[in-house]
Amino acid sequence: MFKNKHSIKIITTIILLAITIFAIAVIFDFNPVEALSKYGSRGNEVTQIQSKLKRWGYYNGNVDGIYGSQTQSAVKYFQRKNGLTADGIAGPATLQAMGITSSSGNNSSSGSTSTNSNNVNLLARLIYGEARGEPYTGQVAVGAVVLNRVKSSSFPNTISGVIYQSGAFNVVSDGQINLSPNDTAKKAAQDAINGWDPSYGAIYYFNPSTASNKWIWSRPMTVTIGKHRFCK
Repeated sequence: MFKNKHSIKIITTIILLAITIFAIAVIFDFNPVEALSKYGSRGNEVTQIQSKLKRWGYYNGNVDGIYGSQTQSAVKYFQRKNGLTADGIAGPATLQAMGITSSSGNNSSSGSTSTNSNNVNLLARLIYGEARGEPYTGQVAVGAVVLNRVKSSSFPNTISGVIYQSGAFNVVSDGQINLSPNDTAKKAAQDAINGWDPSYGAIYYFNPSTASNKWIWSRPMTVTIGKHRFCK
């Protein structure tokens, strides 16, 4: 009889202990798998986030590795521009869009990942065909022109629509669009998609040494990078 009561007491204690641990985990939102950069975070990942957002014009603060209110606001701005949930938390989907490898190992939905990958690859192929050999900034600017056209009501509203619009780019008609892009073109495409625009809002570009179209020369110039003149 004594042994039975003692065993019941031990089992009860174990159950109560398990319930207590579970309750603590719920209260403190314990998650041993997912690691997120958010307000209050510090470290190398935060430094990477700040560096990229500053480069792309989303962030004006110091690159100090401290996730403060300015960084949080910049992340929200980036998320809104890239169709992500604007919660100010740099989770797996946001980090992936920034081109940062998250230590959590979590992935965004396969659908959005696939779409983003297809857009980057197509834009990289255009950049490689149109601007390989140009300065890196010039390659990003070519990608930015495509993105600026997507935003304009005068052009198709998708990357593929802009690139394959009849007569828009020579590399489509001569088949260079089908060449495999190098890593530089892929990186330039991702930077353009993420919001970096060295073209200053241009929707056209041309090579002054070879251009014979009088109309393109009449367009207001924004900047010249390498062999290309960018204009609106």
